Amino acid sequence: MITIENLEKAYDDTDPPTSVLKGISFTIDKGEFISIIGPSGSGKSTLLNLLSFFDRPTGGTYLFNGRETSTLSDNELAAIRNKEIGFVFQSFNLLSRATVYENVEMPLLYSSSIPEKDRRAHIEKAVASVGLTEKLNVEAAKLSGGQKQRVAIARALVNNPNTIFADEPTGNLDSVSGAQVMEILETLNKEGHTVILVTHETKTAEFADRILKIMDGQLESDTPVKHKRTTKEEFIK
Repeated sequence: MITIENLEKAYDDTDPPTSVLKGISFTIDKGEFISIIGPSGSGKSTLLNLLSFFDRPTGGTYLFNGRETSTLSDNELAAIRNKEIGFVFQSFNLLSRATVYENVEMPLLYSSSIPEKDRRAHIEKAVASVGLTEKLNVEAAKLSGGQKQRVAIARALVNNPNTIFADEPTGNLDSVSGAQVMEILETLNKEGHTVILVTHETKTAEFADRILKIMDGQLESDTPVKHKRTTKEEFIK
């Protein structure tokens, strides 16, 4: 589903230019659960931004579902981002005075693939999938951190994307809330979604099938997870 070869990213607003990614190559199959780990400044978040089309590489190739993405326009990339992927941010990125329903609805306002008459059903299904049906009409500002992240996951799901990207999804949560979020992502993966997350936490990374370790802008290792964490109890240990 994803193939990158010699992917590079450099920023030319410094002298000399700052090279962040230095020729990374790997593939991700449909339905995999992948963790990307590495210390601060290693390039892992930059890599996630490139994979999810929030930024463009300065070198190498990136094929997404067989399409060479470097030839696509900004509008074409935005369409892929809206229809085929969902993104979960560490800081939730919710509208605090909007309700759960209104926050989850946001991607649908920019999508023509789901008729307006069908929106409520999609929103209610996404919210139910993260266990927050009773909070549907509650303002985001009144939710706990764990509940906010679950709303962010529902928002990422509402267009039924093939792929879910998550940037440090447990970074701002306590261990119990973090475990709930990881269980939801694990369930979504079992239902067929490809999940790609960035984390610095080993116990979070071990929910995945494979762990890609980024060091100094390069792929240091690509390792299968021998013992996957799959329950709240294992996460909290």
